Amino acid sequence: MKPLLSRLGKSEASAAWLFMAPGLILLALFVFWPIVYSIPLALTNYSVIGKTEFVGFENFIAAFQDRNFIASLINSLLYVIVVPFIQLFSILMAILVNSNVKGIKLFRTAYYIPVVTSMVAVALIWGWLLNQNGVVNYVLSSVGLMQERITWLSNQHTALWTLMFITMWKGLGYYMMIYLAGLQSIPKDMVEAAMIDGANRWQSIRKVTIPLLKPYVFFCSLISLMAAIRVFDEVFVLTQGGPGNVTLTSSLYIYQQGFQKFNFGYSSALGLVVSVMIAALSVIVFRFNRKGGVNPY
Repeated sequence: MKPLLSRLGKSEASAAWLFMAPGLILLALFVFWPIVYSIPLALTNYSVIGKTEFVGFENFIAAFQDRNFIASLINSLLYVIVVPFIQLFSILMAILVNSNVKGIKLFRTAYYIPVVTSMVAVALIWGWLLNQNGVVNYVLSSVGLMQERITWLSNQHTALWTLMFITMWKGLGYYMMIYLAGLQSIPKDMVEAAMIDGANRWQSIRKVTIPLLKPYVFFCSLISLMAAIRVFDEVFVLTQGGPGNVTLTSSLYIYQQGFQKFNFGYSSALGLVVSVMIAALSVIVFRFNRKGGVNPY
């Protein structure tokens, strides 16, 4: 019996590796190899046409003396403010659409449309809506919420927060679907038992639903955190880091150094610094999400 089970286990493992092989090969070529190659590259003054020189840790020292890079790191960390709001609103949206009401699938689809829309297209649409003569200014002026029209993406006080809002708006549907899957995995008898014990709707959500969703909160928070720090598309399309360096993020600055100024060694060093920062923040998320979820046993 045991040899048979052992053979079955090995065959299932082999099949799993076979199915994962195409994805793993792509990851190895386009993710893992560039990461490994960037480590020695960060220690050089790389030149495409000239001689590449070994400079040791000079690129890292220069990074922490670079005011623009420090400003981009601060902006990327500010972007993390979006993460808890995305998770909160996504959970609320998932709770709202977790029902069998007629037409609810239409709402789920509508909420998910921004996720499958190109970020470049989304950025261009929001750029048109938010310009000085755009729809947003017109509506706010019409209802008396503002006296004079604002250039949302050119104003140093509103540009970064506007980009955060666009990022949050686009990501809500993605996390909503993950939380919806989590909600549908929660046994209904647990919620019903809480109701029988006298809990109201809000109490059952806070004391039963949210704790049981904790593994999903952990996954979504981690993914959202990494995406917030690596944000690039909307900043590149809408502001190019301006006005000044108000919306300059670490990913955009690394891109500028590597592909506009061709400082590949320096940009690799910057990328490694950002990677370490993401790893440190990920460890914090891991520590706050150790327990929770549904125990099937």
